[in-house]
Amino acid sequence: MRLTDLVTSGGCAAKYPAARLQELLAGFVPVEAEDLLVGLSPADDAAVYKLDDETALVFTLDFFPPLVDDPDDFGTIAATNALNDVFAMGGRPLLALSIAEFPEDLPQETVAAILGAADRQVRAAGAILAGGHTIRDDEPKYGLAVVGTVHPDGIWPKSGARADDALFLTKPLGTGLVLQAAGPEERAAAVRWMTTLNKDWAEALRGFRPNAVTDVTGFGLLGHAWEMADRSGVRLVLEAAELPALDGALEAARRGEKTGGDRRNREFAEAHVTADGVAEEHLILGWDPQTAGGLLVSLPADQGASLEAQLDARGLFVKRIGRVEAGEGVALA
Repeated sequence: MRLTDLVTSGGCAAKYPAARLQELLAGFVPVEAEDLLVGLSPADDAAVYKLDDETALVFTLDFFPPLVDDPDDFGTIAATNALNDVFAMGGRPLLALSIAEFPEDLPQETVAAILGAADRQVRAAGAILAGGHTIRDDEPKYGLAVVGTVHPDGIWPKSGARADDALFLTKPLGTGLVLQAAGPEERAAAVRWMTTLNKDWAEALRGFRPNAVTDVTGFGLLGHAWEMADRSGVRLVLEAAELPALDGALEAARRGEKTGGDRRNREFAEAHVTADGVAEEHLILGWDPQTAGGLLVSLPADQGASLEAQLDARGLFVKRIGRVEAGEGVALA
């Protein structure tokens, strides 16, 4: 039984349209609580609640349908995607619970492989998988609710980018494009990136106190860049030629390949993105929904060379992709 035959869309491409979600959340009155450090106003990668002067809880959840057929890969990718929200806030995962929906006729060994892979990845993140909830559903879905900790002064919001910051990305783009339209070698490489936790990058970043961080997932680089720009009150300028791409991603984009999430992401943020003279393949890459993507980091430009040197010394990928200016919106140039 092929997992992807059971779903209409998989991974973060299955996210509810961001434009509709924005309208729905606009109707909620933010909770007034002194110790709620990050909630819906503005929303971020996770909620953060202060326990005392030294510790705050980071709480998130994420789940989606399969985007690959191998159950071990699917469980690992789903766990990685959820855990990475905690790393994107500057936190360390502590405890996780499974969110699982499976058809009754899905082979038990398939379900066991998904759960076992998630448990292994949670342990690799330094946390414990302590239970969860499972229901019957014709379309399989899996993910995690994750609790982590962070120092109240060490939170990395997506709303803190400042003019004169430099922008960095810690994983290449194109997971949606590659899984849909590339060959087996390129797909295998994409899976390796999607099963890589952002833990090591987060550990390195803690010594730099970045102004803003978010992980790039279902809304694509341009969608998440718009969120950072809007909530920070600045303009993000991205260099199209510097956007790192997975092998096979740009080739697929040049053929005009797009995932279903491309259209929804454009509906969400295209009105706030200028891209005069930019080749269409770079736009497709920028709108491509990512699953378990890298960190988009905004930090003072004078720290950029040190960050790159430290990540390079640790054998960790990083690419400088732009800068922050006074203004609003996102420019892809």
